Amino acid sequence: MKFSRLVLPGIAMIATTYGLGRFSFGLFLPEVSTDLSLTASQAGMISSLFYLAYCFTIIYSTLKTDKIGPKRMIIFAGLSVLIGLILIGISSNAIILSIGVIFAGASTGLVSPPYGYTISLWIKLQDQGKANTWINSGTSLGLMFTGITAMFVFLDWRDTYLIYAFIALLVLTWNYLIIPSLQRDIKIDTGSLNIRDISASKRIVIASTLLGVSTAPFWTFSKSFVQLTGHYSDIALSIFWILIGLFGVFGGISGAIIDKKSLHFAFNIGVIALACASILLAFTPNIWLLPFISSSIFGLSYIFLTGVLLVWGIKLFVKNASLGIGIPFLLLAVGQVIGSSFAGIFIDILNYKYTFLIYGIIGLIPLLIYPKVEITKSKMPEGDYSKLQQTNADILNSEHSIEIESPTQTEYNN
Repeated sequence: MKFSRLVLPGIAMIATTYGLGRFSFGLFLPEVSTDLSLTASQAGMISSLFYLAYCFTIIYSTLKTDKIGPKRMIIFAGLSVLIGLILIGISSNAIILSIGVIFAGASTGLVSPPYGYTISLWIKLQDQGKANTWINSGTSLGLMFTGITAMFVFLDWRDTYLIYAFIALLVLTWNYLIIPSLQRDIKIDTGSLNIRDISASKRIVIASTLLGVSTAPFWTFSKSFVQLTGHYSDIALSIFWILIGLFGVFGGISGAIIDKKSLHFAFNIGVIALACASILLAFTPNIWLLPFISSSIFGLSYIFLTGVLLVWGIKLFVKNASLGIGIPFLLLAVGQVIGSSFAGIFIDILNYKYTFLIYGIIGLIPLLIYPKVEITKSKMPEGDYSKLQQTNADILNSEHSIEIESPTQTEYNN
């Protein structure tokens, strides 16, 4: 199949599910909270439903994509985000809003594995890494798009979400028409999991969870905090959000850093940068430029660090790449459920400044849980080592891309 014919609708679907459906909520949360009379605690609990829904659906889609086919799973994801956006747009109370959030969040889990499966089936092997990278860029493009639409002062948040729903319908139709149906059963060989693998994953489990906890408030409450200062226009607030997506595009340099330095080095600078983004944001009322510096650092370091977690996971689970991807990003989402829930409570009890300081400090704790991976040629058969080399080469410039035994399965974003 022609490269652009499959990749372009893939970019659009990732942008719709992750950008419009999931991460746009933090951008419009101040207006949503005002209209629906939500406290910070309630807003945090509702926001956590995005990540909770993702946790369940990413497991489901990973297990079922090869059984029902990637096209059906992608269509399920498109329908889920469409329903979610409509419900959010028409919500008149917290219950309807919560249901919409669940559907929108679920779409991101449903859409993650099928695209890698699709690429492996219908894109030439030498072009698969490039295809994964392009589709993976959809989240950053979606974030930039939501920031731009927020500048349209003649639209309120309900109108905007209904427009997003219309876009989701177009993207769903596009994918339905373009993606081929699976004509035969193809099984994924993910290898076997042993006790040694589980023991080796303790560090990445703890680190991923802590990073999820520490980043959740930024996605949910950062714009609310900046807006509350009263020092920024609507355009400035939109630029604040656009910068997250814009600098996220450059997060793919993590692969090059790992190659030139080491996994441990890349992990450390990513953790420090991500924590600094929250700490800097805490001092927003003092220096006008800080929010824009903070959002730029956050966008860059978040995508950078998820790439590091990906490589770490793959090196741990050499013969089970799917598990190597699934563990860190599932636990990242679990951490975000916890972090988002408690952030609202902390804001109500303390304030935004101290909440972001607390979470920034939590974000530094993973420095103590450094990646400890030893993979050598002598520890595995030659064929497996060659496969690992090919795998790492394909994913180093992509946030969540990985090739495993035919067909490939890829995770996009988190």
